[in-house]
Amino acid sequence: MSIVRIVIAEDFAAFRRAICSILEKGEDLEVVCEVGDGRDAVQKSEELKPELILLDIGLPTLNGLRAAREIRRVAPETKIIFVSQESSPDVVQEALALGANGYIAKARIGSDLLIAIDEVLQGRRFVSSNLKTDRPS
Repeated sequence: MSIVRIVIAEDFAAFRRAICSILEKGEDLEVVCEVGDGRDAVQKSEELKPELILLDIGLPTLNGLRAAREIRRVAPETKIIFVSQESSPDVVQEALALGANGYIAKARIGSDLLIAIDEVLQGRRFVSSNLKTDRPS
């Protein structure tokens, strides 16, 4: 298996470090860039064309949902996994409708991140089990 190049877009530095420490446990995973805002996430996705971007929704300058739209345009092959504390079914549904390949609740990052990456790289969609993707009726 080849190296999976990953960009992390998260504005909270301590949480970026936590993500990096989890990714170190995964074989063939390499963090090629860390950014703290949405505009930089789009720029680095276009520049680096990573296989995967881990994208927070609550980013400054350009929120994660808007950044995902741009990333889809400038780096259409890059897989997107949202990592967010936002758990509203409407937001999760919107993220997936934008073409995200996965959605992880920040509270479940330790248990879900490596599983989500594996699922997404195999062409499947991943959503943390505590999240609902259906809007309440």
